Amino acid sequence: MQLKIMPKKKRLSAGRVPLILFLCQMISALEVPLDLLQPPTITQQSPKDYIIDPRENIVIQCEAKGKPPPSFSWTRNGTHFDIDKDPLVTMKPGSGTLIINIMSEGKAETYEGVYQCTARNERGAAISNNIVVRPSRSPLWTKEKLEPIILRNGQSLVLPCRPPVGLPPPIIFWMDNSFQRLPQSERVSQGLNGDLYFSNVLPEDTREDYICYARFNHTQTIQQKQPISVKVISVDELNDTIAANLSDTEFYSAKSSRERPPTFLTPEGNASNKEELRGNVLSLECIAEGLPTPIIYWIKEDGILPINRTFYKNFKKTLQIIHVSEADSGNYQCIAKNALGAIHHTISVTVKAAPYWIMAPQNLVLSPGEDGTLICRANGKPKPRISWLTNGVPVEIAPDDPSRKIDGDTIIFSNVQERSSAVYQCNASNEYGYLLANAFVNVLAEPPRILTPTHTLYQVIANRPALLDCAFFGSPLPTIEWFKGAKGSALHEDIYVLHENGTLEIPVAQKDSTGTYTCVARNKLGMAKNEVHLEIKDPTRIIKQPEYAVVQRGNTVSFECEVKHDHTLIPTVIWLKDNSELPSDERFTIDKDHLVIADVSDDDSGTYTCVANTTLDNVSASAVLSVVDVPNPPFDLELTNPLDKSVQLSWTPGDDNNSPITKFIIEYEDTMHEAGLWHHHAEVSGTQTTAQLKLSPYVNYSFRVMAENSIGRSLPSEASEQYLTKAAEPDKNPTAVEGLGSEPDNLVITWKPLNGFESNGPGLQYKVSWRQKDGDDEWTSVVVANVSKYIVSGTPTFVPYLIKVQALNDVGFAPEPAVVMGHSGEDLPMVAPGNVRVTVVNSTLAEVHWDPVPLKSIRGHLQGYRIYYWKAQSPSKRNRRHIEKKILTFQGSKTHGMLPGLEPFSHYTLNVRVVNGKGEGPASADQVFNTPEGVPSAPSSLKIVNPTLDSLTLEWDPPSHPNGILTEYTLKYQPINSTHELGPLVDLKIPANKTRWTLKNLNFSTRYKFYFYAQTSAGSGSQITEEAVTTVDEVQAVSPRISNLTAAAAETYANISWEYEGPEHVNFYVEYGVAGTMASRQVDIATQGWFIGLMCAVALLILILLIVCFIRRNKGGKYPVKEKEDARADPEIQPMKEDDGTFGEYSDAEDHKPLKKGSRTPSDRTVKKEDSDDSLVDYGEGVNGQFNEDGSFIGQYSGKKEKEPAEGNESSEAPSPVNAMNSFV
Repeated sequence: MQLKIMPKKKRLSAGRVPLILFLCQMISALEVPLDLLQPPTITQQSPKDYIIDPRENIVIQCEAKGKPPPSFSWTRNGTHFDIDKDPLVTMKPGSGTLIINIMSEGKAETYEGVYQCTARNERGAAISNNIVVRPSRSPLWTKEKLEPIILRNGQSLVLPCRPPVGLPPPIIFWMDNSFQRLPQSERVSQGLNGDLYFSNVLPEDTREDYICYARFNHTQTIQQKQPISVKVISVDELNDTIAANLSDTEFYSAKSSRERPPTFLTPEGNASNKEELRGNVLSLECIAEGLPTPIIYWIKEDGILPINRTFYKNFKKTLQIIHVSEADSGNYQCIAKNALGAIHHTISVTVKAAPYWIMAPQNLVLSPGEDGTLICRANGKPKPRISWLTNGVPVEIAPDDPSRKIDGDTIIFSNVQERSSAVYQCNASNEYGYLLANAFVNVLAEPPRILTPTHTLYQVIANRPALLDCAFFGSPLPTIEWFKGAKGSALHEDIYVLHENGTLEIPVAQKDSTGTYTCVARNKLGMAKNEVHLEIKDPTRIIKQPEYAVVQRGNTVSFECEVKHDHTLIPTVIWLKDNSELPSDERFTIDKDHLVIADVSDDDSGTYTCVANTTLDNVSASAVLSVVDVPNPPFDLELTNPLDKSVQLSWTPGDDNNSPITKFIIEYEDTMHEAGLWHHHAEVSGTQTTAQLKLSPYVNYSFRVMAENSIGRSLPSEASEQYLTKAAEPDKNPTAVEGLGSEPDNLVITWKPLNGFESNGPGLQYKVSWRQKDGDDEWTSVVVANVSKYIVSGTPTFVPYLIKVQALNDVGFAPEPAVVMGHSGEDLPMVAPGNVRVTVVNSTLAEVHWDPVPLKSIRGHLQGYRIYYWKAQSPSKRNRRHIEKKILTFQGSKTHGMLPGLEPFSHYTLNVRVVNGKGEGPASADQVFNTPEGVPSAPSSLKIVNPTLDSLTLEWDPPSHPNGILTEYTLKYQPINSTHELGPLVDLKIPANKTRWTLKNLNFSTRYKFYFYAQTSAGSGSQITEEAVTTVDEVQAVSPRISNLTAAAAETYANISWEYEGPEHVNFYVEYGVAGTMASRQVDIATQGWFIGLMCAVALLILILLIVCFIRRNKGGKYPVKEKEDARADPEIQPMKEDDGTFGEYSDAEDHKPLKKGSRTPSDRTVKKEDSDDSLVDYGEGVNGQFNEDGSFIGQYSGKKEKEPAEGNESSEAPSPVNAMNSFV
């Protein structure tokens, strides 16, 4: 099925509202191609009311199109304007625009008038509007003498402006001599007529330079009125003499300056009328005077004010309604109100209307014999009159045309012919204006033509409407058909919409809408077609949008905006702040998908929008940035309502910096007693700006306020004025009153004195009173100065006293103080504890009991009991003068205690003493007790010496703490194989008097682990462990084998490694020498004799002297590796660790393993070297190594081995490169 164009749109579904305007433009009058005959059409003209600048040339525009091109003529004030007769007037070539050259000569006023342009060709004539040309005017103020205005405070005042009549009317404003605008408020404001209204005057209104200015924008000039002088005086300033000399003109008004209800300054009376034209801005004004200043309110009787079109100006004294319509007619009431009353004024508004179009006539293209209509409908208030013209001539007097018939606002055409072509003008007018429209009737016979360029490419975003254009022309009007694809597949009505102008609409374009579309236009004279192409693109989307951010001032914030788009479109991403460009500031940086703002300031607050644009669409996402900070300090602190003990503090909050203030903190300074020191006084809610503060007497207060929000606390405000409160008696007494004796015969009374803030007045003193608690004595009192201590002498020892301390000043006494109890001074206790008994619990713990000392003999506060105990010295230490005594104190009245940490098998002595606040009493009689035996400590040392093939000798030192009489030693030992497995354990008892023991019949070359401890009658003590290895059986010796020798040379050393197979506990030798002049050392197991001989022969051939030098310096030698490590600190021969290219020590990190791997560092760290450089040096600890004649290694077995408990140098592991390293440095 194919779609054909219909007189009306097929349909316009919901959701396509944004297209309506575009479609309306497309459906407008049919455009006739300019290559076809057509009557003139006015395309451009000057406005109806044309105000010109008299200083510039006058340009009156008139442009038109037509075929053939039209000619132009003008009328002025209703008569033909012959431009050829005026040398100052020219017409723009190819146009009807007039240019009047008045800059060289002539005056603008000469060409003031009503102009009309006519464009004419063989098919008709079009006319322009009546263009009223008037030069702008900016006349000066007329000279006038302005008398000074003198009036009383509170009176009303109107300063007249009365600007000169200009064209267009000027803009009025009031300024002073310094060109500063005069401040306006609810009390002082400028009216619509330019006058300056004062509801009541104040003394600050006195000035001599009230100047009204008129700005004429058209000529860019400002005119100035003479300054007006105003003086506001109080009634007290007027004496009878001055009042008698003032004339009525000088004295502005005789109204009273007392408070009064409102009256209107403008408009006058209770009611007035206002007329406004439809579409204009309705401005209603009410200005009232009164004291206090009245407030203005507005209402509409029998209706409501339009919400979106109503605005208040000039402090609500002016009501404005924009785009006013007939529905806005009615009664509007303004109400002026103050504390003494209210008045109202009713303004009756009538909205008139100049003519406006309901249906303007449209160009009509007909083919011969067709029918048609021209419709001209307009409305207005009053109803406009419709009149028709043809080719600029009223239709009543125009040549008759049998094809037309006029019926009011409609012209009906029937069976038109080519001679029926003409331009018709419709004029709709009333007393407020007119409308003039040109519409031609063009009779043509033309086959269809398509005006849209062929193969136009349309690119549309998916899921949006696609509009494929097919602009066409033909007479008669062609029908339009659309096809899709090369084969002309039909378009379905339920998917597509075809508009009258030929446009094909796809309401929701999808990916499958892509393709080629063909538009076909047909009428009875022929057919035309055109192909267009449609591509559907993926929409641009913001997949990561910027998010709302709250940032403290000075920090950095980042907004993200990640865009996804069609791969064939190139998007551009821009950032906006508050819908404007970003500030030109280096703090703003855009990096790929992010906007970063550094060092954020208050001005950076706002809405940030990321806009992604392509050639087809744009998307945006916004986020708000709130810049917060601690509040600004409060200001304008004021003290009011001062009373003896309170005052009201008020302040003005500073800016909260976008974080609401949660509270205010009030601090005070006592400049009399603690100047410069601020104290917390009170806190109030963040919504309060006043606080009633409680005060203390005799304080010179100064206050400051800080604001706090969620970010933090503001800086303090400026200090308030000072406020000194009256003196009063103290309202509190000293605290921390105590009575304690420093000597046995005194009582020291102390207290915490009042500070200056608490003194409440001058002359602060204290009344100190005391008496014995258990006696009948009267109170003894003394008044002392502002101190914190008083000493009562001659008191009995440690007697309870009742004490009180009362504050007083020059005004009076503080309230009666509280009574506290104290004691006179203590003395040392007189009696020692009795019946001291000791019970030994075990070898390290004893319990002591004693009888309490009578309280009277303590002579003070019982602190507790103290036990002194000490151990009897051994005979070797008895000559020491000092015996170390230990002390244990038991608090309170306890009569027993435990003595922990005693040494077993020891003789102890102790005594007990009672303790009070003064010190210790006499000691009790000494008590002696003995602790039983305990288990001994571990032997002090254990060494294995003289290892042989089948025996090891153990030497040890007894325990340092035997804790009793040693009964015997226990030795346990077991063999350990190469896999760390333990053999059978052998248990051996050794007499206590032995310190050496030899084990025989052991296995050769076997590692043993020993466990050794001592015993007393109390049990076994801690053990000490050690390991040792028997020597190797020489009969079973085998030759060692070294393989995989590698060497890595550095600047000052060489790293040599190898693999070793053979007996364990061998010593390795490294032979090295110098080749030529090379400084590096060559290390080898062999003696390298052939190489030495070769080097000598070469040296002899060169120079005998060099031979001697090289032999003495660089002859190769054998160095015992194990002994050379510590011989010197030469870096070339220092040990190296495996992880950094050097050899080092290795030990098993697991303590529970019975075997530690051997050290790679020899124990004695020495290097021995024989006198002869030509032979290898034997190496070993008392056993000679054997070598072949060529220097190769035969075998070496370790002999004596000194005990190295921390190193564990011996190893029984199987031969391997690692084991070889364990013995080599």
